[in-house]
Amino acid sequence: MKIHEYQARTLLEQAGLPVPPSKVIDSAAQAAAAYQAVGGGRVVVKAQVHAGGRGKAGYVKLVNNAKEAEENAARMFAHPMVSNQTGPQGVKVNKILLASAVDIAKEYYLGVVLDRARRVPVLMASAEGGVEIEEVAAKNPGAIKKAWFHPHLGLSGYQARALAAEIGLSGEQAKAAADIMLKLAGLFLKKDCSLAEINPLVQAADGKLLAIDAKFNFDDNALFRQADAEAMFDPAEENPSELRAKEFNLSYIALDGNIGCLVNGAGLAMATMDIVKLHGGEPANFLDVGGGVTAEAAVEAFRIILSDARVKGVLVNIFGGIAKCDVIADALIKAAQQIGFSVPVVVRLEGTNVEIARKMLKEAHIPGMQVATDLTDAAKKVCAAV
Repeated sequence: MKIHEYQARTLLEQAGLPVPPSKVIDSAAQAAAAYQAVGGGRVVVKAQVHAGGRGKAGYVKLVNNAKEAEENAARMFAHPMVSNQTGPQGVKVNKILLASAVDIAKEYYLGVVLDRARRVPVLMASAEGGVEIEEVAAKNPGAIKKAWFHPHLGLSGYQARALAAEIGLSGEQAKAAADIMLKLAGLFLKKDCSLAEINPLVQAADGKLLAIDAKFNFDDNALFRQADAEAMFDPAEENPSELRAKEFNLSYIALDGNIGCLVNGAGLAMATMDIVKLHGGEPANFLDVGGGVTAEAAVEAFRIILSDARVKGVLVNIFGGIAKCDVIADALIKAAQQIGFSVPVVVRLEGTNVEIARKMLKEAHIPGMQVATDLTDAAKKVCAAV
């Protein structure tokens, strides 16, 4: 689960990290008052969306008076932000952060993630802050310094001090940076994060270190014990179909293609998308209905797939085990009756009760549905139909 920058700033402040004054608004009419509330002068106006590339898209602006703040806020609220991470449709801006600007002398990067190879968290620090860490890793990997730490013991003071020195800090600034690192690593563990990032951590003209942008992602599986974090969830930033799928315990991720995929099992779903692409098609989604799918969930899966206007065909690939093939066949028949198939549907079934299921589908005489003999046959048929 992701949260907005203004929420991440709140977490940093609560943990005792240095953050410039800021105010959040949800209408342009509030911009002038928010501008004054953060101290006036030079203020940064920043759209709050779950997508990168805000600066290049013109949705992070430095203003010098209340009128400029209101004008920029009005523009951001009125027009979706389009960046290389949003696609051409862009994302709607519902909240804007106004923050006191900082005279920046130097930018640094700090981030904590889970190192899956070592199975422990790792704190990364770099003197090349203010840009995507992926860019730094690609162009100058040696600029990223790392310290791995035990998930129960946390980051040690000596590790934080060593990292501060490695990114070129000394004296009081090194001491302040080490303190920030320790608190950030502590937040990562305390809040069950999958990412805790400050980018950039800046050295102001007066020498002070300040966190002026932050990002936190949380482990969805741990939200049951993170009520305060879960309360920060913003459904407006999520794909409505993905939210709907969660209600029925379906794993759904929207993609850019036009062939909907309804599959049971994550591995089989990946293989299904691969074979669709192999035969010239483009998957419109990843949808895993799970091993114990019910007829009701399968019908809802069809509703979700067919609600995507880009879908021009559907491939159903089910290996019957816990969820028997005849249960899936019954769900397909109900879906056809309740929803209606407006696009071609190709079905490949194998496993428990497959012969019963094939007989059920044949006798149902569902318009637009084809039954495939195997996965290759199914992929060819759905790609040809589309």
